[in-house]
Amino acid sequence: MPDAVVIGAGPNGLVAANLLADAGWSVQVLEEQPDPGGAVRHDRGVDPGFVSDLCSSFYPLAAASPVVAGLGLEDHGLRWSHAPHVLAHPLSDGRCAVLDRSVDVTADSLEAFAPGDGAAWRRLHDVWQRLRPDLLDALFTPFPPVRSTARLAVRLRGTGGLRMARTLVLPVRRLGKEEFRGEGGGLLLAGNALHADLAPEAAGSGGFGWLMSMLGQTYGFPVPAGGSGALTDALVRRLRARGGELRCGQRVDRVVVRDGRAVGVRTAGGETVAAGRAVLADVAAPALYGELVEPGHLPAQLLSDLRRFQWDFATFKVDWALDGPVPWQCEQAAGAGTVHLADGIDELTRFAAQLAMGRIPDRPFSLFGQMTTSDPTRSPEGTESAWAYTHVPHDVAGDAGDEGLTGAWDAKEQEIMADRVERQVERFAPGFRARIRARRILAPPTLQSLDRNLVRGAINGGTAALHQQLFFRPAPGTGRPETPVKGLYLASAGAHPGGGVHGAPGANAARAALRLHRAPGVVRAQRLLARRDRTGRRTPGPADRTGGG
Repeated sequence: MPDAVVIGAGPNGLVAANLLADAGWSVQVLEEQPDPGGAVRHDRGVDPGFVSDLCSSFYPLAAASPVVAGLGLEDHGLRWSHAPHVLAHPLSDGRCAVLDRSVDVTADSLEAFAPGDGAAWRRLHDVWQRLRPDLLDALFTPFPPVRSTARLAVRLRGTGGLRMARTLVLPVRRLGKEEFRGEGGGLLLAGNALHADLAPEAAGSGGFGWLMSMLGQTYGFPVPAGGSGALTDALVRRLRARGGELRCGQRVDRVVVRDGRAVGVRTAGGETVAAGRAVLADVAAPALYGELVEPGHLPAQLLSDLRRFQWDFATFKVDWALDGPVPWQCEQAAGAGTVHLADGIDELTRFAAQLAMGRIPDRPFSLFGQMTTSDPTRSPEGTESAWAYTHVPHDVAGDAGDEGLTGAWDAKEQEIMADRVERQVERFAPGFRARIRARRILAPPTLQSLDRNLVRGAINGGTAALHQQLFFRPAPGTGRPETPVKGLYLASAGAHPGGGVHGAPGANAARAALRLHRAPGVVRAQRLLARRDRTGRRTPGPADRTGGG
C-alpha cells in the first residue's frame, strides 16, 4: 500500500508526487490518459516533420517558480529555449509593441509610441524589481502567505504604499492611461491580462497584466527544447528515480472515505488502491467535490458555494505546419515567440464584451505561438510550427460573425471558426494562409477529451477574476489545499494560486500532507541537527548522543 495516491499526472500532480517521494513517502500516481502531462504534452499530429504542443507552450511561471527550480529538472533532461523577443503586439498601421528580456529593447519599443513611455516602463520595472522576491514568495506559497505578505507590505510602503496597491487593482485600460502617453505600454499589459480571462475593464486586470509582463521581462516566455512534453518527461524521470510509481490509463471515479478520512481511491476498472497517509487530487475542484467525493462527506455550504463556481472562458485552438516563416507586416513580430493579435485596446474590449454577452467573437483576439522561432528543433529549417488560440463562450447566445455558429463545435463549425482565426492572422500577416501545409483544430470538446481538467475548454482551472482568487478559490474560505475530508488535498489549478504551469498547487498540497504526518519528536530532532554553534560546528543532536550517524 503506498503512503499517498495522487490522482492525475498533470504538472501539479507530478510536482506533488515528487515532493512526497523526496520526503521518503511511497507514491502512486494514477492518470486517466494513456500518457502523463495533462495540458503539458506534444506530438507530431499536424505533420510528421513538425512538433506541435497539444495545449500549453510557453512557461514564464515555471521559469519564475521556486517550486520548479527546486526540483532540479535540468538534471533530468529539461532544457529551456527562448525566442529572440518574448512577445510582440503589432497593429495594422505598422507600429509594434515589443516585450524583450532586455529592458532597453522594451523601453525603446514603447518610446516609439510616445516620448517618455520608455521611462514609464522603466519605472514599472523598478517597482517590480523591489517587490519581486516577496511577491513571488507570496504567489507560490500556501494562503495566507503570512511572512511574505508582511515583507511585501514593508516593500510596498517603499514604493508608494496604498498608491501602488491601488495601481495593482486597477483595470488594465485605466492603468495604461495613467502610466503611458501612447498606446504601446497599455497594449503589452492588456494583452497579457487576456492570457487569463480578464477584460481590459476588469478590476485587477492591471495587476495581472503587469505581473505577466514583468515575468516576461525578467524570465522570458521559455519553451522546453523538443516540445512541451519534455517538461513532463523530466518530472516523470525524477519521480521514478526516487521510487515513485506512475500508472496511466487508470481513471479514478471515487475517493474512498471511511470515518471522515480519505483512505484510498477506486478506479473505473473496479480496482481499489489504498492510501496509507493521503490522497492528493490534481483534478478540477467541481470534479473533486461534485463527482469523486460523495456529497454526504462534504458540508452543505461548500456544495452550495460550488454551484456558483465560475469557469474561465472556453478555448479554441488551431495548430499549423507552415512551409515558411509567418509573413508579418511588422518585421519586429518575426522574432517574437508569442504574438498578440488585436488592433488596439478598443478591439480587445470589443472582444471581451462579445464574450460577456455569450457571442462568438467576429474578430477573435488570438495568442499566436511561433514555436520554431522559439525552439529550432520543432520543424525543418525554413519552416514554422505555429499555433493560435482564442476564447469563446461556454454558453453561446449568438455569433457576432454572422456565420451561424452555435457552439455545437461539430466538424462544420470547427472549420468555420478555424477560418475565422486564420483571417485574423491575415490582417497582420498578409499571405499567411498561402504558407499553410497542414492544420489541426482543437475545439473545446477536443481539449476536454485530451485532459478532463480542461472542462469545456477552460484552461485556467476557473476564472482568474478577483472574486475567485486567494481565499475565494475555489470557494469562499477554501484558499488552502486541505479539504473537509481528512487526508484529502486539492492539488490542482482549482486551488490557490490558480492556473499556469508553476507547480504551486501541487507543492502546497504535498507540504500540507507532510505537515500533518510530521511527528513532533522528528521535527525537534531535525531542528537540532540543523542548528550550528558560533564556531560553525553542528550542535550535537540525538543521533550523536546515541552513537548513530
